[in-house]
Amino acid sequence: MKSRQKNAEKLNRYHIYKFGALRRILAAALSFAGVSAWPWILHRAESLGYTNSIVSVFVFFVLFYLVNKALEKDFGGEWTGWIYPGVFGIVFSLCMVFGRQLDLWGSVPFTNGRMWGGIGILAVLFSLLTRYCWDKLGSVKAPWRSSALGSISVAGQQEQRKEKGYGSFFARAGAILLFYIPVFLAVYPGFFVYDAQDELLQVVMRSFSTHHPLLHVLALGGIIQLVYKVTGSYNLGIACYTVVQMASMAGIFAWCIGKMESRGAAKWVRAVMILYFGLCPVLVMFSLCSAKDGLFTGMMLILVVLLQELCADVNEFFRKKGQVILFGITSTGMMLLRHNGFYGFLVFTPVLVFYLRKEWKKVLPCLVVSIGAYVLVSAGLAAALGADDSENQEMLTVPISQMARICAYEEVPLKEQEILYRYLPKEAVARYTPKVTDGVKISFNNEAYEADKKSFWKLWAKWGAEHPFAYFNAWFMTSYGFWYPDTVIDTYRGNTVFTYTYEDSSYFGYEVEEPGVRESKFPWLNEIYRKMSLEIAQQRIPVISMLFSPGFLFLVWCFFLGFLCYGKRWSMVLPFVLPGLCWLTVLLGPACLVRYVVFLWALLPVVLLSSLGDRE
Repeated sequence: MKSRQKNAEKLNRYHIYKFGALRRILAAALSFAGVSAWPWILHRAESLGYTNSIVSVFVFFVLFYLVNKALEKDFGGEWTGWIYPGVFGIVFSLCMVFGRQLDLWGSVPFTNGRMWGGIGILAVLFSLLTRYCWDKLGSVKAPWRSSALGSISVAGQQEQRKEKGYGSFFARAGAILLFYIPVFLAVYPGFFVYDAQDELLQVVMRSFSTHHPLLHVLALGGIIQLVYKVTGSYNLGIACYTVVQMASMAGIFAWCIGKMESRGAAKWVRAVMILYFGLCPVLVMFSLCSAKDGLFTGMMLILVVLLQELCADVNEFFRKKGQVILFGITSTGMMLLRHNGFYGFLVFTPVLVFYLRKEWKKVLPCLVVSIGAYVLVSAGLAAALGADDSENQEMLTVPISQMARICAYEEVPLKEQEILYRYLPKEAVARYTPKVTDGVKISFNNEAYEADKKSFWKLWAKWGAEHPFAYFNAWFMTSYGFWYPDTVIDTYRGNTVFTYTYEDSSYFGYEVEEPGVRESKFPWLNEIYRKMSLEIAQQRIPVISMLFSPGFLFLVWCFFLGFLCYGKRWSMVLPFVLPGLCWLTVLLGPACLVRYVVFLWALLPVVLLSSLGDRE
């Protein structure tokens, strides 16, 4: 009997040793394949410095340790458990490999078999590691909660804290505003940039167009012009608008922190959020910037937080009339502040109604009223102001860049060039640069397009069929910075504006357009923001550089939202579909600029807290 038991133990140890050895061999093979594929994501033209370096040895052992740990785990379950890790692994690998090619060479070599082999290896590697990380993350209890009160759907939680809430709100808003004030004084009267002069001139000249959202044009130009008429100072007018926006953004961020407190966020988490909203340079820049992107981001933040409560408990949400009104105001405001906000909300509406289909009679009217309010206000302002709405080039940005690239880089028949020149003058095509379409599309002939759209689209389709990869590269070159983390945003390199010429970096506009003038009270702090905006500064600091990267923020979002999908926490995923749709619309824009995706930074704390919250 004892001998049988000993034999069984020996056999068991043999199987453990055998499978352990096989696992380590598999881990070593996968790690070596990963090390070999690694140069495809290294941002350098020559890979010899890596392949013939001790660094590759360190990378191998790190990968071996991680892969071996992952293979030790019994993932169990059905094959469907690999869907979301697999999707993230593929997306991550494509972003890194395609982005490197675009940043170094200006195009993706779609016919390169070795590149696709590298993508396949990296996708397998990162899918495995992602699922391992998600399983580990899923076993972690919410570390940021101070109590069990934190469920989004807990009824009456706001009322329990109402008296305390108002005082806390003003204290938080005041603290965030205090962080903004030194920067405001350093860059006084604020960052008056990104078509700010154009918006002001529309009000001054009483000549409006729908190129910019009219609500923002009236708010910006109205405040500045009113103060100018009273004081005779444009700088004071710009400063007044900046202060109004600073206070608004501080209030929105404070409101968000209050919502997180009502869900059980610990005191240290709320303190970190105050510091983040008050000191994060990206959020500070756009809270003090005249562009519409700051307020749009604020509206988006409120909307996502309210959508979380709507998805958690529809009846409780509609019981609070003030909350419903706030939802209507912010959703309408978001659409009025950026055209892509309307497109995103329009697509999001049926998605939300389908998810909440049992309560569609409550949800659908609320969404329809918001869309209707946007249409009425937008059309009403355009009609009342006699705004010009004849421009088409904003909607045609991608086709314009694609056709300009073909004409500039490929051999095309003279007859086809002449067709293009009806819509885009020859000198406009000569201005084509891969990373920005503005220099080309500004000369687009809207009258010719309205007279003959068919010829334009026929030529576009013909060239697309003949040069499909060139079309993809033309599109990717204006958008890859949104999904590739390892690039320096230098979209406007060589462009001269009011007070400087863009050189190594176009991270942020920074300047004060005329008729404003920079009057810095703290030149040293002003210089810090100038360097962050126009020079390669923060990009030289490891780790910190990624906190400024829209591509990195995108991948962080993908990781944590993928984790929510992996856990089938759909009510937490759905609110982030709206900013996700808005992110997709910016891929169709003229260039990669941080201003278009500031909401990635503003919503980051909400993404993290939602992902690490209670499991459903």
